[in-house]
Amino acid sequence: MRHRPALGAAMLAGALALTGCGAGGSGGAELSVSAAYVPRPVSDTMAAGFLTIVNDGDAEDELTSVTSDAGEVTVHETVDGAMRQVDSLPIPAHGSLALQSGGDHLMFEKLKQRPEEGQTLSVELHFADSDPVTVEMPVKSATYRPGTSDAGQAEHGTPSEHSSH
Repeated sequence: MRHRPALGAAMLAGALALTGCGAGGSGGAELSVSAAYVPRPVSDTMAAGFLTIVNDGDAEDELTSVTSDAGEVTVHETVDGAMRQVDSLPIPAHGSLALQSGGDHLMFEKLKQRPEEGQTLSVELHFADSDPVTVEMPVKSATYRPGTSDAGQAEHGTPSEHSSH
């Protein structure tokens, strides 16, 4: 019976190492995703995607790419009203990255079919240090805004509580 606490400690240490995902030291990034959605696009080949990535950990990480079976997905930042594709966006320690309408966002291109309201697009978020995270993004109405018509979307508060950088 003496070996059980040691086994439990070893299993917990392994789980914590996975949570840190190579960020180094005992305090890595601890990422979670909330408020994910895709507004129903008007185009047959392009759509935008929005979500919030919260980092409750002690280390910064970066969103480096996004993949989806629905089509090509790129990461865009918006500066002074102009959007441009970027290689990564930072997720600060004890902070968040809010991808939202009018700001930084995901851009779906070369869609295999136009997503309709009620469907879900699956994406895989890739990070500089953390393991990939799969997110199901429901397709909402073209005018949907989190916190307005669907209660309970954000698990970690409303997007207005989170900064982009």
